[in-house]
Amino acid sequence: MRLENKVAIVVGAGQTPGETMGNGRATAIRFAQEGAKVLVVDRNLEAAEETARIIADDGGTASSLAADITRETDCKAIAETCVARYGRIDILHNNVGRSEGDRPTPDMDADMWDTLFAMNLKGMFMTCKHVLPVMRAQGSGVILNVSSIASICARREPAQRSGVTYKTSKGAVNTLTHHIALENAEFGVRCNAILPGLIDTPMAIERRARERNVDRDTVRRERDERVPLQRRMGTAWDVANAAVFLASDEAAYVTALIMPVDGGLSAQIG
Repeated sequence: MRLENKVAIVVGAGQTPGETMGNGRATAIRFAQEGAKVLVVDRNLEAAEETARIIADDGGTASSLAADITRETDCKAIAETCVARYGRIDILHNNVGRSEGDRPTPDMDADMWDTLFAMNLKGMFMTCKHVLPVMRAQGSGVILNVSSIASICARREPAQRSGVTYKTSKGAVNTLTHHIALENAEFGVRCNAILPGLIDTPMAIERRARERNVDRDTVRRERDERVPLQRRMGTAWDVANAAVFLASDEAAYVTALIMPVDGGLSAQIG
């Protein structure tokens, strides 16, 4: 029970339909299993409610909230709702991100750039903005931002080097994390980033299978072969377990960390 008596917000804790678990839902479930009360936030209320039901059926405590993090009023409401329901905020886990619509630099639409940055970066800034005053007043708190190894690595295949906006926005998430960590260290607030590598989630698999008109197993096999550790992708539980550690008091002296969870993928050179 590493998060016993903690209150956690997990933003992006619903998920798109698919055969496997998404990172946000898995993290919300693991936080609850470790004793946290969880505010499950997603733009899709039905998906958030489903995650909350899974937690409740497992004996945990959770409630749901619909919010669009591209709107500041919604981000403010996330913090206010958590305090109203549970009295405090110990953990903010930012899991929202999108790459669909990205293009190579010469082909990238400027309006789509703004749309992706609003979701991948501005939304994280705004959730942090409204949670930080609560954490500062408490003298403690943990913020976890989900970035990507795309922020620090290039993809090998030329056909896949198309993500100028996703890569740039996730790189900015790392910078935001570093800034918040140092800015708020004196208040006892820690901030770290998790950089998932190739993870078997619905968002990763379903879209690639659809866009390439291939079956899911083909996508999985190709991604598995690229991972040094046992030639397999990670799962959402790998990401969630990293989040549990960073959110817990076991990581009380860990802040400003940019932490890959990628089976060694980002360590490859050449």
